[in-house]
Amino acid sequence: MIKTLMKSIKGYKLPSFLSIIFIVFEVVLECSLPFITSMLVDQMNERDVTKLIIISVVLVVMAMLSLLCGSLAGMFCSKASAGFAKNLRRDMYDNITKFSFSNIDKFQASSLVTRMTTDVTNVQMAYMMIIRTAIRSPLMIIFSIIMSFIISPDLAWIFVAVMPLLAFSIGLIMYFAMKIFRKVFKKYDKLNDSVKENIDGIRVVKTFVREDYEIEKFDKAANELRRDFTKAERIVAFNAPAMQFAVNLLMILLLALGSIFIVTNSEFLRLDSDGNKVYLFNKLSVGQFQSLTTYGFQSLMALMMFSMVILMIVLAYESSRRIVEVLNEKSNLTNPENPVYEITDGSVEFRNVSFKYSQDAEKNSLENINLSINSGETIGIIGGTGSSKTTLVNLISRLYDTTEGDVLVGGRNVKEYDLEVLRNNVAVVLQKNLLFSGTIAQNLRWGKEDATDEELKHAAKLACADEFIEQFPDKYETHIDQGGANVSGGQKQRLCIARALLKHPKILILDDSTSAVDTKTDSIIRKGFKEFIPETTKIIIAQRITSVMDADKIIVMDNGKIDGIGNHEYLLNNNEIYKEVYYSQNKVGDNNA
Repeated sequence: MIKTLMKSIKGYKLPSFLSIIFIVFEVVLECSLPFITSMLVDQMNERDVTKLIIISVVLVVMAMLSLLCGSLAGMFCSKASAGFAKNLRRDMYDNITKFSFSNIDKFQASSLVTRMTTDVTNVQMAYMMIIRTAIRSPLMIIFSIIMSFIISPDLAWIFVAVMPLLAFSIGLIMYFAMKIFRKVFKKYDKLNDSVKENIDGIRVVKTFVREDYEIEKFDKAANELRRDFTKAERIVAFNAPAMQFAVNLLMILLLALGSIFIVTNSEFLRLDSDGNKVYLFNKLSVGQFQSLTTYGFQSLMALMMFSMVILMIVLAYESSRRIVEVLNEKSNLTNPENPVYEITDGSVEFRNVSFKYSQDAEKNSLENINLSINSGETIGIIGGTGSSKTTLVNLISRLYDTTEGDVLVGGRNVKEYDLEVLRNNVAVVLQKNLLFSGTIAQNLRWGKEDATDEELKHAAKLACADEFIEQFPDKYETHIDQGGANVSGGQKQRLCIARALLKHPKILILDDSTSAVDTKTDSIIRKGFKEFIPETTKIIIAQRITSVMDADKIIVMDNGKIDGIGNHEYLLNNNEIYKEVYYSQNKVGDNNA
């Protein structure tokens, strides 16, 4: 996991390294200040002004250098952590864009949003604390204890005795908090899922006056998250009293024993054999005692800060795991070693094709499909909801791979083609039409980046979109809101068809893409296809018989299988499903058949 995350530090290794270097200098200077201060305090008794000035100047210079090092460390640390987060988001987004539909099905959209926002922020904060506090705190503890032993080995053992007590209490707190934090992120996903669902379906929510219900659902998810965080923070809150207890205990021991040491500074236990005084304790001055208390406070505060780093790392561990899942996810649709870069024609063939969305699924979505479509033909596909019409055409552009059997385009297996080449030659207008924020021209040029204005107008005319585009004041420069919120459903469908036509595909798939268009416009669009793109294979999925009745072949789907193939007259006489749909839509009784 760490190895995967480290790849995203590229470009920001130098700021990370410089931050650590300046932190080391800052700690050395900061730990030297109390020692120099003790010299200044002790020197006051000697009334040597020159030495006092020299020591004071040294203190000021060291303090300024410490401030400078700390500022530079913070600057480089911020740059490194922010850059790391930027790289993580970019690397995740790059990988997500390569996902197949089955990869996307594995991760919910709300979960991916959480991973790219909250999780990355947690990792960013953890990284910042690791390269700063996690380096600073241990160094501060080590240097403070070393300086304490240099000043007074007798009293320095108090630090060694008190710190394990604090470390044990902190470890206990982290252990229980960690369990709760691990549960939090699934509830983050649930909360974001509620938000996304409501924003996407806000018109439906308002139409059915379900605002109160959705607010209650959101509150429930938010409260579950609040409860877990409150429980975790309640445990972490013991950190402060534990720290306060350790500080007070240290101060009591230092004051008690330190006072004895200072008082007995002029007293001695006995004379040795040479007549020298043997002191009960090592000598300790007032200045040294003051520096000891400073070191004690520094070491305990450093330990507490280190505990907060551990807590942040615990929180970020689960975030890191979720991020790495996305980074390590590999698309199950990949280019072959030597891909084919040219599609000769728009012929399509299904050979014994079966498909299911998950390996764990008990039933295939498509079962034993055998189908041959000639280049340039117009094919209609009808069937009830859930009959796998969309699933069938998704295999042509290799949005999914077959579970069994082969799909051929232009006489070759789709797995032999370069994915980009295949999808550029198989234009799909999906069932759910989507426009992006920008102008109409910008949206149309998704089909062809360098399309001229004339090409835009020609494609729009074929899709019967020119009639309403020309009515806008800004025409093709009219701004489209996100998702195409400021155009009607029928207008959105026609713009999406025009966008697909700009690709000049060998195969054009319309997945129920004229459902919001009136029958007259639908007929004009189909006539335009026949006249202007005769060589393009046109596959039209529709609910209305009128949309496909003029097709060369009509495929009737039922429960993942082909129930019948033929033209309108043949199916009307020989296929019960087609006959039933036709009569129901045309309100013709069986007696008139």
